[in-house]
Amino acid sequence: MTVVQLLAESDDERDALPVLMSAPLRPGCDRAHISRYGDPVWDLAPGVFRDNARRCHVTVHFGGIKDPSIADALRQILHARLNVDLPGHRSRLEPAGVRGEANRTLRFFDFVKAQLGRFDLARVDQALVDRYAGALRLAGLRPVAAAALLRIVFDLHELQHHLPTARLSFEPWPGRSPFSVAGAKHIAGENRTPRIPEAIMTPLLSWSLRYVTCYAGDILAARAELDCLEATRNRLIAAEEGLDPAVRRLRQRQRLLDYVASLRQHGRGIPIWTTAHNGATRTDPQTGAVTPPINYHLIHLHAGINAQAEPAMHLGLATGAPDLIAAAIAELGTEIGGMDTPNSADPDTGMPWRTRFDAKVLPLEEVMLQSAAYIVCAFLSGMRDSEIQAMRRGCLSITKAEDGTILRHRIKSTAYKGKRGGGEETEWVTIAPVAEAIDVLERLSARAGQARGTTTLWPVLTLRANTKTHVSAEIVRQLNRFRDHLNDHFGSAQAPVIPAGPDGRPWRLTTRQFRRTIAWHIANRPFGTIAGMIQYKHASVAAFEGYAGSSRSGFRGEIEAQRALGQIDDILVYFDERQSGARLGGPAANRVGVVLDTAAHELAPLPAMIADRPRLRTMLGSLARTLHVGPLADCFFDPATALCLNRSSEPGASGPMISMCEPVRCPNACIAERHRPAWQRGADEARLLLREKRLPEPQRVTLQAEVARIQRVLEQIAPGTATPHNGMAGEEEEAGLRVTD
Repeated sequence: MTVVQLLAESDDERDALPVLMSAPLRPGCDRAHISRYGDPVWDLAPGVFRDNARRCHVTVHFGGIKDPSIADALRQILHARLNVDLPGHRSRLEPAGVRGEANRTLRFFDFVKAQLGRFDLARVDQALVDRYAGALRLAGLRPVAAAALLRIVFDLHELQHHLPTARLSFEPWPGRSPFSVAGAKHIAGENRTPRIPEAIMTPLLSWSLRYVTCYAGDILAARAELDCLEATRNRLIAAEEGLDPAVRRLRQRQRLLDYVASLRQHGRGIPIWTTAHNGATRTDPQTGAVTPPINYHLIHLHAGINAQAEPAMHLGLATGAPDLIAAAIAELGTEIGGMDTPNSADPDTGMPWRTRFDAKVLPLEEVMLQSAAYIVCAFLSGMRDSEIQAMRRGCLSITKAEDGTILRHRIKSTAYKGKRGGGEETEWVTIAPVAEAIDVLERLSARAGQARGTTTLWPVLTLRANTKTHVSAEIVRQLNRFRDHLNDHFGSAQAPVIPAGPDGRPWRLTTRQFRRTIAWHIANRPFGTIAGMIQYKHASVAAFEGYAGSSRSGFRGEIEAQRALGQIDDILVYFDERQSGARLGGPAANRVGVVLDTAAHELAPLPAMIADRPRLRTMLGSLARTLHVGPLADCFFDPATALCLNRSSEPGASGPMISMCEPVRCPNACIAERHRPAWQRGADEARLLLREKRLPEPQRVTLQAEVARIQRVLEQIAPGTATPHNGMAGEEEEAGLRVTD
């Protein structure tokens, strides 16, 4: 029986139909108790297995739809999308996407009602849907976004045999796709997620690693200290329950005196808050300086007082101990934060990386640490957001050799992409920094996980009532808070830690950007480094072992797609620099230069920078496909002439062996200006060795020849830059190795 036959039953039978008729459910969920077709609210959480799915994204509220005919049509289309597969068109809608699908559908339904005066799909014709497509273009939507909104129009026709009434009476835009109608260029498998610019990603990852490796211990220790103080206070309050209030007050004052004595002994001041919360400040009676208020919360913890539960016991009241505190401030001064946990030295400055913690700044730093650990995991593992947020305590395992050397770090999690229902438990091989981030997350999440009865590594860290369990999509807001936090606390307006994006505004981080960015760098800059001197090549090797390198994960395919895009980007840089007068070196320089000059001639008389870029990409596409970036030269690979293949023991290699490159001999090698620093470093190192007086003569001759060889390369790409350094001109002239034009 089809869905439409089921919906054609009586109202009572139709309303009793389960919303999820065949979708798998989470363990412990009974299909007899899930949402029904006639319910005012559909809750599809039982069919959503991903921990990072937000509750609001898996619910649909029909009661808020004022027009009953629109609510009925929405029920029909959503029920069909959730339960009907259309081979060649669309597979069933995942329960986690129901809210987004409802919003896109309502946009079209509201447009139909506005156009016709009332909602009636039977009166919709081609002219109306054309107007809808035009309205989306006028709204300034990107073509790909407009295509997603037009998809509903096609669904209302494709699902016509599964919709009792909410269907179109005609085929919209016959023979065309939503992408075609919207004017979007759809390339199967193309990743449209923006790549994080290297100028932003490098400091972002560097500071994330710094939080994980340097600051995490302080943050975790401060939490342990605060928990201990709270537990001690609670024991004191319980022990003194039932005592006369005057007796309790005397004991509290004595504990206050003991606390002040301890501060005096260690040369510390009375604690004040780190910032002026809620605008409250104090004026120092001695200096007149305006500071944050006294940190009574910390003082109360040491004195055994819960001022929230018993406001009358507040030490700042006249019946408390304002005299003792004022005298202590006059004698000892004040101290920001006030907690005992010391802070580690910043690797750059040698000074403590922040002031002492207090009970308000500690939760903020915990969230920042969680964000930093996410960045490390997301960027260095190549895992998707859903896979990262499916990690649970105990997910990390380490394989060691017999001598104790660590061979592999493995992460066990769940992959959801391309898999219906509960996904598939899988392992990823990763590198040491990710393993360290997971270890930090294990300790950071323990408190919140225990309080909420969850083993996820990504709980909401605050324990306030009525907060959700899992951080889920909130991680995006946290990542951008982390970016701003770094700039506010470690940078300045003139020198931000994380620079602005190309448009001059803060770069907005999203979870998808990390996977695409690491894939691009592995594909196109494998010899570049990421923070902590980790080579992208190392990340690539780890990512290709186990699941992340298999076809099921798609990571290898994503890297190959990024390689193609990177090759085109790099060849366009070659073109632009050539038009600006840059010179090329290496045996392939003439061949590459001819292709670039020919393309420029065919595009004339347009200036290079305003040339028809799509046409230029097409013209240079064949050359770009052979381009492989290297540290000393780029390879325009031709297997027939590649010297590296002659030296390789791998027959039938499909690409260059960059580690065996002979950049001054191989016909495929091309040296550009961006390679100059590496060559110059080689020359400087050789000259430094030549200064050694006891150097054997054969080695001296070899080094002098190497310097001369490098000078010839530098003269090819930048005439006049290959001048001797470090006072070595005389030695090279004596050897007869001076380079001339």
